[in-house]
Amino acid sequence: MGKDRLWRRLMELGTVGAQSGGGVTRFSFTAEERWAKDLVIGYMKKAGLAVREDAAGNVIGRREGGDPSAPVVMTGSHLDTVPQGGKFDGALGVLAAIEALQQMNEAGVATRHPIEVAVFTDEEGARFGFGMLGSRAMAGTLRAEDLTAHRDEHGLTIAQAMTQAGLDPARIGEAARRPGEIRAYVELHIEQATVLERHNLPVGVVSGIAGPLWLQFRLRGEAGHAGATPMCGRRDPLAAAARILTHIYDETRNFPNAVATVGKIHAFPGGINVIPGEVAFTLDVRDIDEAARNALESRLLSRAEEICGAHGIDLEVAELQRVAPAPCAPELMAAIEQACRKLGHAPLVLPSGAGHDGMQLVRLCPIGMIFVRSRNGISHSPEEWTSPEDCFAGASVLYHTLLALAEGRA
Repeated sequence: MGKDRLWRRLMELGTVGAQSGGGVTRFSFTAEERWAKDLVIGYMKKAGLAVREDAAGNVIGRREGGDPSAPVVMTGSHLDTVPQGGKFDGALGVLAAIEALQQMNEAGVATRHPIEVAVFTDEEGARFGFGMLGSRAMAGTLRAEDLTAHRDEHGLTIAQAMTQAGLDPARIGEAARRPGEIRAYVELHIEQATVLERHNLPVGVVSGIAGPLWLQFRLRGEAGHAGATPMCGRRDPLAAAARILTHIYDETRNFPNAVATVGKIHAFPGGINVIPGEVAFTLDVRDIDEAARNALESRLLSRAEEICGAHGIDLEVAELQRVAPAPCAPELMAAIEQACRKLGHAPLVLPSGAGHDGMQLVRLCPIGMIFVRSRNGISHSPEEWTSPEDCFAGASVLYHTLLALAEGRA
């Protein structure tokens, strides 16, 4: 396959939205995103693909199959980034897919099933705080009210930004694909962690995408003077919160695939010499097994209530988001494993802790994912890096996986 061509395109695409201080910034429905999509459309056409854009702004490149009416094998990823992100997150999945199909065309390979490369709009959610717009639209789960409920830092809604980009928000439903229209979706993505690096492997087989559960804890006690209030007479919510946080991290270690993160914590009123009267913190819990995640949640909440009761603290927990995990289909994992073995790579199976567009498509079709090694596990950063050799290895695994699916062998 064209290792040099793939790398050249990655580096060229990485100049779109490049920041003077380092990194790449490409938000949805901006000039930078349009420039990136147009560049990729050019790559698709050079690869011999027929290109169209749907009502959500998803760019779709199609390689026809021997049976145009057969369900399509889909692959792809996204081009948008977080602020000052890297060159590989999303982009590698798109460009590796294009390279795989271009190699099929150059080799004169025929397949029964059509293959499509999808460039999904706004996976990251960096602009509006609400991501996976394109994949939600394709899955038919993006609602009209979603387009008006979320705004960027300038006050623009998603609908207004779409209009500015030449799209009609009223037609968003046209982006939805019908059940049975897509045979399978396979996404290649950088790992964004160090599992493959620790095993000295360039690629891996993803077992599933962990679903995030976001909770907001609010503990209310009694504010007081830091010097005048005896320790034995305090109702300090921060003391209770500290015990809860310790339990969160200790308990989560009992669940092999779970992770838990407290990303925000605030004490009110926030004076250096004031016992806080209220403490609020967020909790992000993820697991690829929904039953395990629910069991962990139950244990954490039960212990939090016990701790707050012992401290005389009122506890309130609000659910901010609950997304079901997305297991990868066994038949797609098997196809990826077979492709790994064909190329001499041990087929290491690992979960994805980060979210991806595929988790929105899981009710539409079976999904699979290929991970490619990330140096030091760094992602969403200018330091994000995957070597040319690993990019090529991932693209090669994707090529053989797509070929097996499109020929009907998997």
